[in-house]
Amino acid sequence: MILRHICEVCGVEETLAEEDAFEKGWDYPPRMGTFGVISPRTCPKCTINQTLWWSLTIDHTAATALTDKQKATLQRILGEPATILASSR
Repeated sequence: MILRHICEVCGVEETLAEEDAFEKGWDYPPRMGTFGVISPRTCPKCTINQTLWWSLTIDHTAATALTDKQKATLQRILGEPATILASSR
C-alpha cells in the first residue's frame, strides 16, 4: 500500500510504501500502530513528545483544548487509511 506519511510534529510529507516507510524510520501504521487509533505519526527526525498522542495521554489535554493542528491530525487519524492513501497517478 502506498501512503502519504505526514509528520504531525514538523509537517514533512513523504509518499512511500509501508515497508519503505518503516525501514526509513517512520512511526506510522500499519507497521507501527493501527489505522484509526491515536498513536504518534512521526518522521525519523521527530520525537513523540510533541504529538497528539502525547498531549492526550501524558499531558492529559482535554479534547476541548486541542489546537487546530491537533484537531486536523485527529481527523486524519480517525479517517485512516482513506485520508492518507496516495492518489494513483
